[in-house]
Amino acid sequence: MSTSQEQDKRGRGIYLLPNLFTTAALFAGFYAVIAAINNRFEHAAIAVLVAMVLDGLDGRIARLTNTMSDFGAEYDSLSDMVSFGLAPSLIMYEWSLHNVSRQGFGQAGWVAAFLFTACAALRLARFNVQIGTVDKRFFKGLASPAAAAVLVCTVWVFHDNGYTGSQLTLLAMCVTICSAVLMVSNFRYYSFKDIGSNKRVPFFVLLMLVLVFVFTSLDPPGVLFSGFVVYALSGPVFELFRWFRRRKRRVETSQK
Repeated sequence: MSTSQEQDKRGRGIYLLPNLFTTAALFAGFYAVIAAINNRFEHAAIAVLVAMVLDGLDGRIARLTNTMSDFGAEYDSLSDMVSFGLAPSLIMYEWSLHNVSRQGFGQAGWVAAFLFTACAALRLARFNVQIGTVDKRFFKGLASPAAAAVLVCTVWVFHDNGYTGSQLTLLAMCVTICSAVLMVSNFRYYSFKDIGSNKRVPFFVLLMLVLVFVFTSLDPPGVLFSGFVVYALSGPVFELFRWFRRRKRRVETSQK
């Protein structure tokens, strides 16, 4: 068999291990939708967070085992669309946004949910076309898994504290719309992709990770909600800080 025939034969197959993790993430996103429909919002939120972990693992495993492929990349994007685009918007809709029409605001609830889904699709499409052309240390716009985590952790933390979605429709609308807009924004977010690579990291990084696990175990919904909200706000905050710094430099330059 010639070399070209061998390459063609390999091209018709798929790598099993990373795609198993992608399938597991897709299943977690699908289960989150089913759980939300049955008003099991805590299970739905946890399922999306599990999908987030699995989504982070499939790419790392593909790189470590040298099993990256175009099929895997496309499959991962489709899985992300379900787990981080469709599932969180439906969870938020089932928990709170479906009450908006009863409060005299028409169809604003499902429109906000659709906006989040559409922005997640746009965010994933933009990410795919910018691979290899942007700094891998930073994301342009809030990553869809992080935006999904903001939505589901909002549902989880307030549901865990005894609040109903009908009591917090305005908050639900604001969180959904703001998360959607941040995904398609030009704000830069640290990607954390250099953590866990072959590069050495200071000892305090490992200590910080241990502390994160400890504090998360004390109050998972509260700690995760706080962490993802802070991360979502870090983009506009750092952009504002950079704007003030550039403005200060221009003033200093004009005064010379």
